[in-house]
Amino acid sequence: MVELLDAMLDVPKIYYGALLGIGFCTYYLCEVVKKPLLVCAPGPFRDFLEKNIPIVTNKFWPTLWCFESRAQTVMASVLRSRYLPKVMYRREILELQDGGEVALDWAEANCSPHSPIVIILPGLTGASQADYIKCLVSAAKKVGIRCVIFNNRGLGGVQLKTPRLYSAAHCDDLSEVVDHVMKLHPSVPLGATGISMGGLILGNYLAREGAAAASKLKAAMCISVPWNVFESTKSIEKPFLNLMLNKHLAENLCRNLKKAELQSNATEKPFNWGADNMLKSCKTVRDFDQNFTIKHFGYKNVEEYYANATLHDKLHCIEVPILCLSAADDPFQPLEAIPIAEANKSKNVAIVVTSRGGHIAFLEGVWPVKQEQYIGKLFSQYFAAIFTTDLNCRPI
Repeated sequence: MVELLDAMLDVPKIYYGALLGIGFCTYYLCEVVKKPLLVCAPGPFRDFLEKNIPIVTNKFWPTLWCFESRAQTVMASVLRSRYLPKVMYRREILELQDGGEVALDWAEANCSPHSPIVIILPGLTGASQADYIKCLVSAAKKVGIRCVIFNNRGLGGVQLKTPRLYSAAHCDDLSEVVDHVMKLHPSVPLGATGISMGGLILGNYLAREGAAAASKLKAAMCISVPWNVFESTKSIEKPFLNLMLNKHLAENLCRNLKKAELQSNATEKPFNWGADNMLKSCKTVRDFDQNFTIKHFGYKNVEEYYANATLHDKLHCIEVPILCLSAADDPFQPLEAIPIAEANKSKNVAIVVTSRGGHIAFLEGVWPVKQEQYIGKLFSQYFAAIFTTDLNCRPI
């Protein structure tokens, strides 16, 4: 035994490094790089995706040095925020029926007045300059698609006019935005994309409107939507890294609430929401929902709100073709909570599940900000095909 140990110590360290490198590459190639799972019932929509969207049948190659879920989630935000340029928009302020206002930011560069339009809904605290929004806008520009980013009430630098914010379960503002865009461009094909909580709002709109939504939207897309809100909330409360992300979101929610309240104090009827107490008592998103959201929207408790907001049990109500991108390792949505069985029965809902990708990340390549992002590729391939080919794969 001593002689064996001496012999091992005499081996040059470079060989150990090579052995570790081979082991790492083997793990990466066998366990990390995988072909996405496409979940959808057999039919025209699935056939359309397999024929027209190459990315859903190709292997996903996560960034070699950053494929762990939390690392993907954090690094995607850091790198995109730093290296992706600011988008120049044309801003439109839309007055809603109750007197509230939202900002619609139009990205129309290199597009004609007849170019198709995609309405984009940002995540929980995001707005039109969010890093993932810039990815999608850049991808859309390359294929001649116009984007309009729907900033929720109180976000995007727009002062609140009424004492109401937004929630995952309320889609009436989106309904007004869709009708407004259709009125401005009645002969232009229209789609919609929701990211994270924006996906919940969009999904609930599609489920509640049913055939009415299908008469307005040609197609839809969701990215990193928390399908099952109950399980999503449990997942982001797990220590330690998930909980850190949770606390960061809660801080942003409280900060936005405080900002909205301060802005409203300059009006004739200030909104006394007690944001100072919010900042002290809310440590997680559930805390925020318990202390503010359910009271603001009249729910009895958090469970009632989450039951109203969750999307996993509403797929059968959706009649608009919708492609959804989820990662199996998303810290905000465990794999077992993705409604795979339900999607397998749906001819209108397709879910692409990658083995890695985190939450709204999906970084790939050695230096992921110097090439087109995975979410942008899927977005542009999908909508470019949708707007030029029908679901029976015939040119429009």
